[in-house]
Amino acid sequence: MQAAPVRATAIPSFTDALRAVESILMSGGQRTARRNAWTSVLEDRRRAKDRVEAQRVLESVATPR
Repeated sequence: MQAAPVRATAIPSFTDALRAVESILMSGGQRTARRNAWTSVLEDRRRAKDRVEAQRVLESVATPR
Protein backbone atom coordinates (compact mmCIF):
# COMPACT_ATOMS: atom_id res chain seq x y z
CA MET A 1 0.00 0.00 0.00
CA GLN A 2 1.34 3.42 -0.93
CA ALA A 3 0.87 6.60 1.11
CA ALA A 4 -1.10 9.48 -0.35
CA PRO A 5 1.03 12.20 -1.91
CA VAL A 6 1.77 15.21 0.25
CA ARG A 7 0.42 18.50 -1.01
CA ALA A 8 3.27 21.01 -1.44
CA THR A 9 1.13 24.13 -1.24
CA ALA A 10 -1.29 25.04 1.52
CA ILE A 11 -4.97 25.29 0.69
CA PRO A 12 -5.87 28.99 0.80
CA SER A 13 -8.26 30.08 3.50
CA PHE A 14 -11.58 31.74 2.77
CA THR A 15 -10.05 35.07 3.81
CA ASP A 16 -7.19 34.59 1.35
CA ALA A 17 -9.68 33.85 -1.41
CA LEU A 18 -11.70 36.98 -0.59
CA ARG A 19 -8.55 39.11 -0.62
CA ALA A 20 -7.60 37.71 -4.01
CA VAL A 21 -11.02 38.60 -5.44
CA GLU A 22 -10.81 42.00 -3.78
CA SER A 23 -7.43 42.69 -5.38
CA ILE A 24 -8.87 41.92 -8.81
CA LEU A 25 -12.01 44.03 -8.40
CA MET A 26 -10.75 47.04 -6.44
CA SER A 27 -7.96 49.51 -6.95
CA GLY A 28 -5.33 49.81 -4.24
CA GLY A 29 -6.85 52.98 -2.80
CA GLN A 30 -10.28 51.40 -2.42
CA ARG A 31 -8.77 48.38 -0.68
CA THR A 32 -6.89 50.60 1.72
CA ALA A 33 -10.00 52.67 2.44
CA ARG A 34 -12.08 49.55 3.10
CA ARG A 35 -9.48 48.07 5.42
CA ASN A 36 -9.11 51.36 7.28
CA ALA A 37 -12.89 51.54 7.69
CA TRP A 38 -13.03 47.99 9.04
CA THR A 39 -10.17 48.73 11.44
CA SER A 40 -12.16 51.74 12.69
CA VAL A 41 -15.25 49.57 13.20
CA LEU A 42 -13.24 47.07 15.25
CA GLU A 43 -11.68 49.86 17.32
CA ASP A 44 -15.13 51.40 17.97
CA ARG A 45 -16.42 48.03 19.14
CA ARG A 46 -13.45 47.63 21.47
CA ARG A 47 -14.00 51.10 22.96
CA ALA A 48 -17.72 50.40 23.41
CA LYS A 49 -16.90 47.17 25.24
CA ASP A 50 -14.45 49.07 27.46
CA ARG A 51 -17.11 51.72 28.22
CA VAL A 52 -19.62 49.06 29.25
CA GLU A 53 -17.07 47.43 31.54
CA ALA A 54 -16.12 50.79 33.10
CA GLN A 55 -19.81 51.55 33.67
CA ARG A 56 -20.28 48.21 35.46
CA VAL A 57 -17.29 48.88 37.69
CA LEU A 58 -18.51 52.40 38.54
CA GLU A 59 -22.01 51.15 39.31
CA SER A 60 -20.70 48.36 41.54
CA VAL A 61 -18.56 50.85 43.51
CA ALA A 62 -21.39 53.40 43.80
CA THR A 63 -23.97 50.87 45.02
CA PRO A 64 -24.33 51.03 48.81
CA ARG A 65 -23.95 47.72 50.58
